[in-house]
Amino acid sequence: MKTSIATVSIAGDLPQKLAAISAAGFDGIEIFEQDFIAHDGGATDVGKMVRDHGLEILLFQPLRDFEGLPEPQRARAFDRAKRKFDVMNRLGTDLVLICSSVHPKALGGIDRAASDLAELGDIAKAHGVRVGYEALAWGRYINDQRDAWEIVRRADHPSVGLIVDSFHTLGRKLSPDSIQSIPGDRIFFVQLADAPRIDMDLLYWSRHFRNMPGEGDLDVTGFLKAVAATGYDGPISLEIFNDQFRGGSPELIARDGYRSLMALADDVERDAPQSRIGIQPMPARPRVERVEFIEFTADEPSAAEFEQLLASLGFRLAARHINKAVAVWQQGGIRIVINKDDSGFARSCFEKHGLGVCDIGLRVDSAKAAVNRATRLGAEPFRQPLNDGEMALPAIHAVSGSIMHLLDEPSGLSDVWDVEFEPVESGPDAGRLQTVDHIAQTMDYAEMLSWSLFYTAQFDLTKRPVFDVVDPGGIVRSQVIEAPDGVFRLTLNGAESKDTLAGQFISGRSASAVQHIALSCDDIFETAAELRSRGFQPLVLPGNYYDDLAARFGFDDQEIERLKQSAILYDEDELGAFYQVYSRPVAGGFFFEIVQRTGKYAGYGGPNAPFRTAAMKRLMRQEAT
Repeated sequence: MKTSIATVSIAGDLPQKLAAISAAGFDGIEIFEQDFIAHDGGATDVGKMVRDHGLEILLFQPLRDFEGLPEPQRARAFDRAKRKFDVMNRLGTDLVLICSSVHPKALGGIDRAASDLAELGDIAKAHGVRVGYEALAWGRYINDQRDAWEIVRRADHPSVGLIVDSFHTLGRKLSPDSIQSIPGDRIFFVQLADAPRIDMDLLYWSRHFRNMPGEGDLDVTGFLKAVAATGYDGPISLEIFNDQFRGGSPELIARDGYRSLMALADDVERDAPQSRIGIQPMPARPRVERVEFIEFTADEPSAAEFEQLLASLGFRLAARHINKAVAVWQQGGIRIVINKDDSGFARSCFEKHGLGVCDIGLRVDSAKAAVNRATRLGAEPFRQPLNDGEMALPAIHAVSGSIMHLLDEPSGLSDVWDVEFEPVESGPDAGRLQTVDHIAQTMDYAEMLSWSLFYTAQFDLTKRPVFDVVDPGGIVRSQVIEAPDGVFRLTLNGAESKDTLAGQFISGRSASAVQHIALSCDDIFETAAELRSRGFQPLVLPGNYYDDLAARFGFDDQEIERLKQSAILYDEDELGAFYQVYSRPVAGGFFFEIVQRTGKYAGYGGPNAPFRTAAMKRLMRQEAT
């Protein structure tokens, strides 16, 4: 399988696009005509530049409004096509995309369009090129791949074939099953795009809101399965029109594209092994079994303050590293690592943004398979020099410089706590916190799709729909990513405004940008009392919040007072209830959350987020003055 991406999908000028696409691992490109025209080099030079990047020009596109035109427009269309064929010869590509006409003077008729394409096929053959015909979802007469195939079939020319695009099929809610009846050798090219399900004009939706496979709501997997069933063995390409991508990092978008394409191809071959599309097998998505550790970077002063917060939460100092200034604080099944070492990745993170999470460790069913899959999807392994007695723990670069370690039990990697750390006699575990309920990562909204794609392509995780969190400074987009059994949960929070709490937190940051960590308990009231006895200071919400709780849920005065005195927030749905206690924010907006779930409540207290955010911002303003 040759992998490809349209240059229109990537930000930057043509040389920047090519560099990013090549570095991401693609085999070739669809060169968008506007990118070529805007470049200051000729066709021959552009072709050489593409090949110098190790890429092929697999498609030149688009040739618009060709078929079904009356004279004199018809003659002009043929003349235009001949000129484009000459350009293609100099570029060094042999396939052009012709999209179905939207010209106001175009005439309908399957036979008329087939006749035009057959005549064009003779001209294309003389130039040594081929023509691929595609049905635009908003085409004037042809907007269905079934009609486009009938035109190609009737044209009956070896230089004329079909191009299919997942958006044009799925955006119109057409079944891709009809593609299976098309001979694979008559499909010349396959384009893929996903999109969020939005009820709007097809053209506007397509031109502004497409995204990578796996980032939207369309059944791109089902579409590619239908293509694979035909026996098609040509390029699989991404054609993404997205305003956000056009203003983003070319390198990040290109890596996302490669990751999405490889994950999709793997999914198709796993679900339909009889219809192979030519990808080398890779390990299945690993199952996340637990959060093994969360590592903070700190210096001596910031660590001292942070350790006081951990102690007030019931954590105890459990172990110290044999070689480094690294300590493990533990409670229940939770490990918080504090790294004060004066060198290495953690130290570089501290120098960039101060106290904060620099690394997340996950226990998976197979660390070796997880790293293998990650590298096949374009992730880079992370390595640091080892000292005596230290284990080589596999790790990968995630998104935006973040690091993730992967451990498992069968290989012995989970023994690192016994091998590299010496226990500290600091008393028994007297805390009430049990596990990491979820981790909240904050990023610029422009990168949110990249984070979501990384997790869902790499691990056995699913995503929930994006929802809005109202902050006094603007809107934050939030999305839940979670394991099927709930042992690993993430909330991704995309900040569009720097005036939001999330936006303030990520300002000037890199690395993992973990803004808060939620820890579970089985009795929130007893836990809150225990924490108060240890000196924990919770975030306090105004009385208006509790008055509203009484109105919403019918609590009596005694229960409301009980919640208020313990600074507990509350939510419920038809499956159960959710209790929350927040720490006060530290280190520029980081905080802990203590939660209790009852019944089968699967939410995250979303209705409370605006009130919690307002209270935190108010407290941070007061402390700043």
